[in-house]
Amino acid sequence: MNKPAVPLILDDFEPQEREVAANLGMPGLRMQFFRGPVWGKTPAQLQKQIVEGNNPITGKPVMAELVELLTRPLTAEEQRTGEMRRDAGPETYTGTPEELHKLFLRKRYTDFLPVVLPTEERVAEMLKFTSHPPDKLLGRMNPGSEAGETWTYTVKTAAINAVMAGAEPEYFPVILALGSTGMTAVNVSDNGFMAGAVINGPIRDEIGLNYEEGAVGPFAQANTTIGRAWSLLSINGGNCGKVGTTYMGTIGNPMNLIGIIMAENEERSPFQPLSVRRGFKKGENVVTLFTGWGILSAKNWAATVWGPNMDYPGIIKEIYGTQDGHLFGTCAVLSPPIANFIRDAGYDTVEKFTEWVTGQVPGAKRPPAGPEINLGVRKSGGMFTVIVTGGSNNNYFSMGGMVPTQSVQIDEWR
Repeated sequence: MNKPAVPLILDDFEPQEREVAANLGMPGLRMQFFRGPVWGKTPAQLQKQIVEGNNPITGKPVMAELVELLTRPLTAEEQRTGEMRRDAGPETYTGTPEELHKLFLRKRYTDFLPVVLPTEERVAEMLKFTSHPPDKLLGRMNPGSEAGETWTYTVKTAAINAVMAGAEPEYFPVILALGSTGMTAVNVSDNGFMAGAVINGPIRDEIGLNYEEGAVGPFAQANTTIGRAWSLLSINGGNCGKVGTTYMGTIGNPMNLIGIIMAENEERSPFQPLSVRRGFKKGENVVTLFTGWGILSAKNWAATVWGPNMDYPGIIKEIYGTQDGHLFGTCAVLSPPIANFIRDAGYDTVEKFTEWVTGQVPGAKRPPAGPEINLGVRKSGGMFTVIVTGGSNNNYFSMGGMVPTQSVQIDEWR
């Protein structure tokens, strides 16, 4: 169009946008930066901080500098083109264990916790637990925006990261199932989204997943290392988790470390497993991936007024009514006693309970997450998901904003 243009960008995004420009073959692209964020401010604040303010990076007045960027002739360096692509590095590294641990930290191959060094022998042992060849393309992953390249990774890449995470080889089919979806465990968003997964089927006992006391915590090797392996695969195979470029969580989310890997307590639940409710047969080994804000103890809501007679269905319905369901809906993680309270109150299926909580007309299509949906209740809460896990030692449960995305059969990756 032969018209000069300069993007206006918040200064916190400078490293990210420089990388985007280089990835797209425009390393010399001119950009103008200003103080953010923009939303939530009055016109007077915007006038003072942006129109009359200075570029936080250069210290020059924003408007005067913008005019200069639009009118000054391009230099030879600014006219240079060429894409920037990362070098994956050599296939192997040598050195002492101490040297290799420092190398992994320096190159950001870890989550900053100690790793198990992925020797050829350890990786080969991991690969024994799948029938798929090491060089098979497992998935493609992008941090969640154009800020990062889309990377591809193989079954062997997943094995390397599984070893690093401390996973046992028998966990590997679950890790492959997670990796096959291309869903990142570490999203780029400045909201600090988290990721998690729910596992159903007999594999829960085969590999020692915890679904009793402490079910959503790091209290079993399987739960902990499967989540960590997914996170490391996202970092090393999917170009995720680089603060300032492919990770921009304003405050961050502690669940970004290993996510939440849950196994449903199918034996003590009065309801059908989550996998069955999502169309699979009972007894199939299935992992369902989640994304969202995370979960909190239900004691964080004023609705949970404790007394001698507890109305748990009513409490859950009231919490649902306070949730912003636009992005991730509402997820209820119930201990078996809470699930049985709900069953005993007359809701013998999750579907019946969901209809009552969300205000659906029986038989009507479930509303998608979104405040614009109105079937007779508050315009909030969105999609409603129930997970039953944990011990039976007390009446506790958690709720929050998490939505199921994909469900994958695990046995395909054995």
